Amino acid sequence: MSLILITNDDGFEARGLEALVEAARDFGEVVVVTSNSPQSGMGHAITMHVPLRVKHYKTENGVKYYRTNGTSVDCVKIGQHVVLRDRKIDLLLSGINHGSNSSVSILYSGTMAAAIEASFEGTPAIGFSLLDYSPTADFSTAIAFAKKIITKTLQEGLPKHICLNVNIPKLSLHEIKGIKITRQTLGYWHEDLEEHTDPYGGKYYWLAGYLNNLETEATDTCEWALQNGYVSVMPVHFDMTSHKTISKLKHWEHDR
Repeated sequence: MSLILITNDDGFEARGLEALVEAARDFGEVVVVTSNSPQSGMGHAITMHVPLRVKHYKTENGVKYYRTNGTSVDCVKIGQHVVLRDRKIDLLLSGINHGSNSSVSILYSGTMAAAIEASFEGTPAIGFSLLDYSPTADFSTAIAFAKKIITKTLQEGLPKHICLNVNIPKLSLHEIKGIKITRQTLGYWHEDLEEHTDPYGGKYYWLAGYLNNLETEATDTCEWALQNGYVSVMPVHFDMTSHKTISKLKHWEHDR
């Protein structure tokens, strides 16, 4: 039986967390380490200026649940090196996030930061996201596909230091056309800082905007898959080098 560590970035009360536990628990021993509060948009943030604490707060249906005061990445570190110290974790699962983590959102996502953190040390990892921001979202389709992808990952493994970014459309199970292996869509967030006034006359700003997709004609991207009724499975690594640019800049080199 596999040892599976689960975390998320929506906090310990999120319905998506329980959905992921439901998807995973038949595959082995499941341990949950998550944050006391939502960590959405925190990316790969870690806690450095206050002590980290962890508390076992319940055991339910054989699953042990722990809470921390840290970020999603902190939860992975605490899970690996404190809660499950000296034990080999077979799979790290993160999510199921309420909302998409496709395209450039992967850089902001606490869900995916947790999966990437696990991949640093060679632990196979998957981040799951459902394209539904509602706190009462229906996770039944996401659970079904999470089980399929967990099965494949445990059976076949992943290359070392690779994790998966899985995004699931807001569709019923029979409406999903299948799974597509995709690449990251080239795009960026067009952001607006909406100005408002509080009851005391002070100004404050609310971040809003939309994804500007720069590859609307491409058919191999995560955005295309999601817009066309497919579950997007994108392999991710943490090497952010632009390898094709190295040769173009080589002439900048010179000896001191």
